[in-house]
Formats: sequence, structure tokens, C-alpha cells
Amino acid sequence: MTVALSAALSGARPGTVTAGAGAPEAAGRRVAAVSIIVPCYNERVNVRPLVAALSAALAGRDWEVIFVDDNSPDGTIDAVRELAEQDGRVRGILRVGRRGLSSAVIEGALSSSARVIAVMDGDMQHDESCLGRLIDAVARDGYDIAVGSRHVAGGDNAGLANRWRTVLSDSGIRLVRMMLPVRLSDPMSGFFAMRRDLFAQAVPHLSGTGFKILLDVFLSAPRRPRVLEVPFVFRPRAAGESKLDVLVLLQFLAMMLDKLCRGFLPVRFVGFALVGLVGILVNLAVLSAARGLGVDFATGQGAGTLVAMVTNFWMNNSLTYRDCRLRGGRMWLGLGLFLAICSVGAVADIGIARAIFRSDGGWGQAGAAGAAIAVVWNYAVSSTLIWRAR
Repeated sequence: MTVALSAALSGARPGTVTAGAGAPEAAGRRVAAVSIIVPCYNERVNVRPLVAALSAALAGRDWEVIFVDDNSPDGTIDAVRELAEQDGRVRGILRVGRRGLSSAVIEGALSSSARVIAVMDGDMQHDESCLGRLIDAVARDGYDIAVGSRHVAGGDNAGLANRWRTVLSDSGIRLVRMMLPVRLSDPMSGFFAMRRDLFAQAVPHLSGTGFKILLDVFLSAPRRPRVLEVPFVFRPRAAGESKLDVLVLLQFLAMMLDKLCRGFLPVRFVGFALVGLVGILVNLAVLSAARGLGVDFATGQGAGTLVAMVTNFWMNNSLTYRDCRLRGGRMWLGLGLFLAICSVGAVADIGIARAIFRSDGGWGQAGAAGAAIAVVWNYAVSSTLIWRAR
């Protein structure tokens, strides 16, 4: 996986050099023993409270905090810059044109030279007072990874915003436990510490997609890590709003399928295919309605294909390609280009569907086969001509 170049911002004194991923440390600069990576988006109001909380919780330790901001419109990176001018332990990475918690953590971790990295959210819901135990488990006690757990004795997930988030989290945990190489009560946790060298070994195999970087690490590590779970109470959000939406579920499913396929399929394609499944359902629904109205098969399949293409464009623009989403006039131009180019795929779709229909007379099987061909074609077109990386 290629990590794009980021603009690193530091509170270092004038004349020193800010160390980035792979760069040598500036002469005379002391390397922190632990780097705390904080991926953030629209968390401006939480920057100063979080650093103050870290200062209290990690008193006497040699640490730094690296905020990785996805170009937040609320000016999160400006708050980081202001604080970095006053506190040399604060650094920031500004990412433009890219979004996602997992990829943000990866870039932040690769910018660190500390032997231990810790990861926590920027919304104050992770209990910073537990960081010392997580860090000591890795730095002193020989564990590879220490996980802040809401599901061991003393832990609690009461801070989840609503019943939907609780059900989503619990369902995800039950699913991933079947795939994990280790016993872990809270594999969906976003609060953990680990050895940086182990993280570096896992990086080439990480999907970098979605919000569950810890799960990605466990499924990508070259060997079974030694793990300790530390209980913590997941606190209610003090400010800002939750980032959980349909994209999180889609990216989670894409990552799981990517791991099951052992990286054979691109993660973006897996996400695109999941959206394509929705398009197939839309296609079949229109086809069924057309059949009920007495419309012939070719016309019904054509209408279903068109509606499915528009639906897929909208969902992919909002979800799959959210990091390079088209807006305004570019969106309408993209839709027009998508429909024009994919009409070639639609011709193949209808032709294949009609051939299958003639052979067995099954509307559902014929429609699904044609729509599946369109999904593959649409992905190839989308990745190269519609949502090119900018």
C-alpha cells in the first residue's frame, strides 16, 4: 500500500528539521519514547483539552502526540498549529484529498520514530488515564499489543451514542472473533498501544480502509502477537458529532472481504461490488415491476439497468469514492460520462441477459447475470475515468 506524502507540522524550534516518514531525525532532537496518534476530523474544540489531559496522564514520561487531520473544515489543524507553537510535544499532519481513520493512523505511525505507538480518538471518549498501563504493557512487560477493552471486567461501552451503535459494535465483534488469530474481547477497539516495529511489518499488508485499524493490524501481522487487554470506560462524547454512518459499515464489510480474499481483490473493488449488489437489487426490482406491467423483457431490463446505473453512481460518489467525491458541476459531468461510457457495458448486460433468458426463461437469473457483468465494467471505467485520484 502506498502512503501519500503529507504536510508535517511541528512545534520544533526555528532552525530544526521536522522528521517525516523515513526522514532522519534532526540533530539534537530527542526522540520520544511513545507517539500517540490521533486521527481527527472536525475536532478543533477537543485539541487543547486532549493535550491537557495527556499532559496530566503521562506526567514524567517522554511522549509526543501526532494529530492527523483530514483537512477539517472547522480548522482543526489550525488549533494544532497554535498549540504546537507552544508545546514541542505536539505535531500535526495535514492530509488534503484523502479521508479515513485507518489510513490516517498509518501515516501518523510512519511519521514516528518512537519505539511504542499508541492510538486513540480525538473526541475525548477514550480514557487517557489508561494510557500508562497500555504503554507499560508494551514497553516494559513484553507484550506486542495492549488493547483498551470495553468488554473485560472493569470496562464499559456506555459512551456509545445510541442503540444502533451498540448493536453495530456488538455484531461486528461477534463476526470478527471468528477470524482473529488470538482471543480478544474487544477487537473493534480504537484505543491501543503497540510496538512500532511490529506495526511497520504489518503495513504492507494493511488494507488502510475504514475505521477499524486494530482489526486490520491483527489480520495483517506476520505472526501471532502477544496481547494484553486493559479495561477502560468508553465515555460519552463531550463535543462534536459521531462520524459513524453507512460508510463505516460498507468499509468494514469491504475490509473483511479483502482479508478473506487475502488481498487478491482491491479493497475499492470490494466496496464497489457491495454497492453493485444494491444496484442488482434495484435492477431486479425494476424488472419485476416491468413484468407486472406487461412490459417485454428487453425493455424491462433496459430500464432496470439505467436506474441501477444512476443508483450506483450516486452511492459510489457518496460512499466508495468519498475521498475524491465529485460535487457541483463535476458531479453532473461525472454522471453524464458514467452513463455514456457504461452504456457499452449496458449493451453487453442486455445481450448476455437476453441470451440466458432465451436458454432457460428465468427472468431473475438472466437479469442478475447481466447486472453482474455491468458491475465489473462499471468499476473499471470508474477507477480510470470518473473518480481518478486527485
